[in-house]
Amino acid sequence: MKIINMSQATLTQTKQAAQILTDNLPNGWPTLKDAMAEIKERLIPENVMLLVLENERVIGWGGLLKPTYDGNVFELHSLVIHSHYQKQGIGQRLVQKLEDEARKQGGLTIFVGADDDEKEEGETSLSHVDLYEDLPHKLNNFEPGTHQAGFYFKIGYKIIGVMPDANGIGKPDIFLGKKLY
Repeated sequence: MKIINMSQATLTQTKQAAQILTDNLPNGWPTLKDAMAEIKERLIPENVMLLVLENERVIGWGGLLKPTYDGNVFELHSLVIHSHYQKQGIGQRLVQKLEDEARKQGGLTIFVGADDDEKEEGETSLSHVDLYEDLPHKLNNFEPGTHQAGFYFKIGYKIIGVMPDANGIGKPDIFLGKKLY
């Protein structure tokens, strides 16, 4: 297994990356065309886009968007691992590489927005509840369920914010962050 910059990818590898995005996050990128457009939009010199390869085949990828707040804050976007390779430490290794790159560029904070909209019934305890009513209590008793927040918690991220109804009524965007120093 190796990790390379996506700018070095072949067209076939880029299509493989797009397919993984569509397979894993169909609400955001329902077609291969949508996923290819997302990659094209993100594949600019200001961003860091990395591919995870096994025998030259893409098994995952992730991006680090150009910094904001005078270079102090970086956003992970997107991070996807082929379903057959999940729960093997590959995502953790990829996030570590992206965090190292953010540190190298002087980043102090890294964050990711994680929509809770992939399943109609929601995935977390913040889904389909009134987040304007006693949000501190709801955050204190947060349960990730099957949501990717559980993965991020395991690698040191914390909830740093929530945008209620970002993806429709009862479908929040959950912001997770980690300090890099």
